[in-house]
Amino acid sequence: MADYRTPGMGAATSAHTAEIDEGLRAHMNKVYGLMSMAMVVTAVLAYAIGTSPVALETIFTNTPLLYAIMFGPLALVLVLNFSFARLSVGALNGIFWAYAALTGASLSVIFQMFNLGEIFVALGITSVAFLGLSLVGYTTKKDLGPIGSFLIMGAWGLIALSLASWIFGFSFSGMTFFINIAALVIFAGLTAYYTQSIKNEYLQARTYGGPEAEMYLEKAAIVGALSLYISFIAMFRSILFLLSGRE
Repeated sequence: MADYRTPGMGAATSAHTAEIDEGLRAHMNKVYGLMSMAMVVTAVLAYAIGTSPVALETIFTNTPLLYAIMFGPLALVLVLNFSFARLSVGALNGIFWAYAALTGASLSVIFQMFNLGEIFVALGITSVAFLGLSLVGYTTKKDLGPIGSFLIMGAWGLIALSLASWIFGFSFSGMTFFINIAALVIFAGLTAYYTQSIKNEYLQARTYGGPEAEMYLEKAAIVGALSLYISFIAMFRSILFLLSGRE
């Protein structure tokens, strides 16, 4: 078969592919870097508050502050979901770090409920599982979009169930165990789905190129890091409670 490519086309294509590969690695490193820094902020705040009786009393006896910590993360996610296109990079960064800080405050109670050994075991298991699931999402050729959409609906369903239980005071036998198992399965799947989405969004944006694509990728890196962060925290919380057998 005749080769109609012009001389040098193969080298140009290879160079372009190498450039995309390098850019993708940089983008993924940025996402994981942001997520890792958020985890550090969360851990430091959780430990500082959780080991301070004064801080714990201030938070959990101040109703407005307690409600801000309980519902603030949900409000931030809703703002992000409905206003992503209008939000600036600075605003998205503000949401990202505010979410990490509020999560740190909400997780502070684990230092009163569990010993450090239990916390570190759960953290280790979560880290290994997260890395494996994220690797699957990055390397798989299967489109995880349909599965991801289903899992996202499941996550919102769990949030609705938890809120309804808290507001109306209803529960059923084994409800906490069910919620933790369901959350673990859902956010494990979402870890793989979000990783694939972050990769695909980068590749699609690079196809179009231009300043708008660069701006989009700057914002997408923050949202991607937050998505993976949320999945990690949800998995950690579920694993910690399941390992301890506590309600």
